[in-house]
Amino acid sequence: MPRTVTVGLDGSPESLAAAEWAAREAELRDLPLHLVYAWDWQPYIQPVPSDTAHRQWGGRVLREATERLHDRHPRLDVTSEQIQRPPVTALLTASAEADPLVIGSRRLSAVAGFLAGSVGLAVTAHTDRPVVLVRSGASAEDEHQTDADGRPSTVTPYRDVVLGLDLERPSDAVIAFAFEAAARRATGLRVVHGWSLPPGSAHGLAVDQALDDELARQETNAVKEVLAPWREKFPGVEVVDQIAVGNTGAHLVDAATDASLVVVGRRVRHAPIGARIGHVAHAVLHHATAPVAVVPHD
Repeated sequence: MPRTVTVGLDGSPESLAAAEWAAREAELRDLPLHLVYAWDWQPYIQPVPSDTAHRQWGGRVLREATERLHDRHPRLDVTSEQIQRPPVTALLTASAEADPLVIGSRRLSAVAGFLAGSVGLAVTAHTDRPVVLVRSGASAEDEHQTDADGRPSTVTPYRDVVLGLDLERPSDAVIAFAFEAAARRATGLRVVHGWSLPPGSAHGLAVDQALDDELARQETNAVKEVLAPWREKFPGVEVVDQIAVGNTGAHLVDAATDASLVVVGRRVRHAPIGARIGHVAHAVLHHATAPVAVVPHD
């Protein structure tokens, strides 16, 4: 079956923001957009009329979203479906043909951060397809630089795409996703890599500065070596390496403040205790202001 950009809808503001982002992404990729509404009717818990009510509500959500997207993106091919299954199960099934799957996340909170939600986190942790989480309130203007007067605009160039690079397990799938996203947006790519000083430095003890400088050079050279073939493959993408001491997740959260998209990897683990998204992806999903793409890899 052909690939589609697929988005999960439930009528909430965050899912509608995700649908708008997915529509723009579908146009960038020249792919159709597929809307999915999932619900789980449990006849032993809910009265029989809930079945009809769910279908009617789902139909309304999909119909209104489709009409809105057609108005804003008249050339976009939009399809939709209702799936009578639990949302996580339904979205995992839908993600098989998704390129990517898009899910909404609740707005930032000073207390809780970027709440990806149980459905979003569960789907992200178990699918083998890229997932993009979009916060509530996100708009097209947020992805672009401000104009000469400092106002949001969709006619200015895109903000940079940001890539979190794992030097221990550099993944072609993750790096390719980031370079392709930057190329489609005709924007730059900022590559963020955090590394740690020797234990003595971490505890404030005196360490030979020459050693620290040498370690920094080694990290820099390692990043350049990993990226070299990708720079050659995407000569039109301006790449900036951001290599700094400290936690990669924290650096990515800072970089997200003026990014159009943040791309991180998730190592696929086949463990009996269940799937995990990793500490870097977890930090970014909970605190980043920009849309976050989580790309699974071996």
